[in-house]
Amino acid sequence: MEEREKLEEQVSPKQEYTEDQIQVLEGLEAVRKRPGMYIGATSGRGLHHLVWEIVDNSIDEALAGYCDCITITVTKENDIIVEDNGRGIPVGIHKKTKVSTVETVYTVLHAGGKFGEGGGYKVSGGLHGVGGSVVNALSSKFEVWVGHEGKLYYILFTNGGKVTKPLSVIGDTDFRGTKVRFTADPTIFTETTEYNYELLRDRVRQLAFLNKGLRLILNDERRETSESFCYEGGLKQYVQFLNKNRTPVHSEVIYVEGVVQSPVEMEVEIAAQYNDSYQASIYSFCNNIYTQEGGTHEEGFRLALTRVINNYARNKKFLKDQDDNLTNDDVREGLTSVISVKHANPQYEGQTKTRLGNSEIRGAVNKIFSEQLERFLLENPDQAKLIIEKCLLAAKARVAAKRAREAARKSVLGLSTLPGKLADCSNRDPKLCEIFIVEGDSAGGSAKGGRNREFQAILPLRGKIINVEKARQEKVLDNQEIGTMITAFGTSFGPEFDISKLRYHKIIIMTDADVDGAHIQTLLLTFFYRYLKPLIENGHIYIARPPLFKVQQGKTIEYAYNDEEMNEIRKRLSPNQKVVIQRYKGLGEMNDVQLWETTMDPSQRVLKKVKLEDAMEADMVFDMLMGERVEPRRDFILTNAKFVKNLDV
Repeated sequence: MEEREKLEEQVSPKQEYTEDQIQVLEGLEAVRKRPGMYIGATSGRGLHHLVWEIVDNSIDEALAGYCDCITITVTKENDIIVEDNGRGIPVGIHKKTKVSTVETVYTVLHAGGKFGEGGGYKVSGGLHGVGGSVVNALSSKFEVWVGHEGKLYYILFTNGGKVTKPLSVIGDTDFRGTKVRFTADPTIFTETTEYNYELLRDRVRQLAFLNKGLRLILNDERRETSESFCYEGGLKQYVQFLNKNRTPVHSEVIYVEGVVQSPVEMEVEIAAQYNDSYQASIYSFCNNIYTQEGGTHEEGFRLALTRVINNYARNKKFLKDQDDNLTNDDVREGLTSVISVKHANPQYEGQTKTRLGNSEIRGAVNKIFSEQLERFLLENPDQAKLIIEKCLLAAKARVAAKRAREAARKSVLGLSTLPGKLADCSNRDPKLCEIFIVEGDSAGGSAKGGRNREFQAILPLRGKIINVEKARQEKVLDNQEIGTMITAFGTSFGPEFDISKLRYHKIIIMTDADVDGAHIQTLLLTFFYRYLKPLIENGHIYIARPPLFKVQQGKTIEYAYNDEEMNEIRKRLSPNQKVVIQRYKGLGEMNDVQLWETTMDPSQRVLKKVKLEDAMEADMVFDMLMGERVEPRRDFILTNAKFVKNLDV
């Protein structure tokens, strides 16, 4: 009652609300006050976003045809340097701001050559003109060099965009272009200011694929490495890269490009190739921005693909008069494709630019892809035959999978009661409930004994589930353990999947800390990624982290999750008393109290949240680890074996 009275007092009408309470944030102050509005977060993800804001400016120069090389350097101090050989930012006084154009670009939000008629760029990835100024605002030090007409200009900003040294000529130069160096402000990026090389490399490589002929160089002075990326084949080489762990159905990549002038100029580039997998891997971009949720360019692609494949199959008598048309799912199975469009004024749905909304792009992609795909099939009858046969096989599998789904619903998936092996919790609020998926009855027994029955459910699995990467849908649905999980979760699957019916907002994989446990984790994650991906996308999947060691001295007991932690604990203990170390081989070795204290108690446990940062990378990793081809998996093991610790064999 007392807390309620205090709250009412705070919002009481007696409190004054006048013009003095209205804050006006000027210049870059708004960015520093609310950085999440501009870069999403101040975590590691937001830190790397700074790099792409500056790189995108250089990419815009390349799209305009004035730049063919961009160099990104991570210094030993974790600064970032981005240098291009474009035109260089104009150095004259801007007539509106009355300061140099370089200063204007990096201190005024929405200042740039990307707006409407007469803008400096016909096509641009970042449309809002906030990139450079936002990075400046979030940097403790920000330097710019511009090579322009034989002169080298320099300007220095510090402490969030304050001009410390105005733009001035510092010498003569043969350099033409723009060079930026910045230090991310550690008072804003409190989680980390250290850049991840692999993350940078993957995005740089992607940009090189998307902009054929453009060279991007990534230097890392911390590890003394340098890599250069340039692909004259563009998307064609991108598809070959994405398919490197798969076996192509046909040898030649289908490659399409074209320009539509009406109502505005739109460039379309598409590459596609079928492979032996059962999954579709279709990725779309607009002005180099990955449109994770698709949009009108993907819709145009799907329409053209389904219509052209069906027309060809009927004309060549692969489909008889009495046969049903192939569905979009049939013609997409095993297809890897990258769709890239360039548009002067793209309209994205939502602030995150994840879905493209321009209706005219649908027609442009449909027209260009239809014409050139039809020509490819007619000019390459042998490869066309292999493609159609792949689609027909997918259609037969779809019919079989439909029968399997219907049978599954009538059996385990159709039961109104929960599976008998599930030890459910008493709470019925999904937001408060969690389910532990454990291997075997032994670990299941300890988990059931140690859990909090109010909000923790336990589902033991018998053995390993089927590898869904190597099996068609009807085989997957025939697996009893998979059926049990889907029933327990309550979401159903496939077209009927409904995340609003999820019974537990935390699904926790709890396996032994050994090779078998890691394999079970991988099998489960593959299943979630391929069949229940929204559970990962919405942050519902977790991995429990059980301890490896129990360290006991007298009545003092501590748990360690790796060798380093164990050694730290031993250093703290008395050297004059015996230390007993127990190495856990499995969860079943722990009694219910130990399992609760170390792995299940929300106040003490360590959980790893499974995130989907990069769909393309995840797709390739699952295919490499769990797919048909052995060679990529063997190469991965040979490369990474030296990093393995605590291996149980």
